Amino acid sequence: MTEGQSAGVEQLFTSDFSQKVQASNDQTNSRSEVISFLKKQKGEQLNCKTSTTIVQESADYMIAKVTMQFEGFAKTDLVTLVNDGGNWKVSQSINSYK
Repeated sequence: MTEGQSAGVEQLFTSDFSQKVQASNDQTNSRSEVISFLKKQKGEQLNCKTSTTIVQESADYMIAKVTMQFEGFAKTDLVTLVNDGGNWKVSQSINSYK
């Protein structure tokens, strides 16, 4: 995503995916809104350093912390993934900025 790749993005999310953004005006984005946004970003490379940490993991689900460090601020996503028939899909993402 940080390198502007959006091919097959629909396959990354569960059908009930939601994204919550914690900011001065909290908002929730649906699966279709996030997919549409990511497709519009095709080819856009983000100038940030990305790190990922697995917070908790089992055979059926995983929680990961993804931090994107930009100049002057950081975006942190807590991402819940579920094992859907052998394929890992994102079911929820909670974003915060610092």
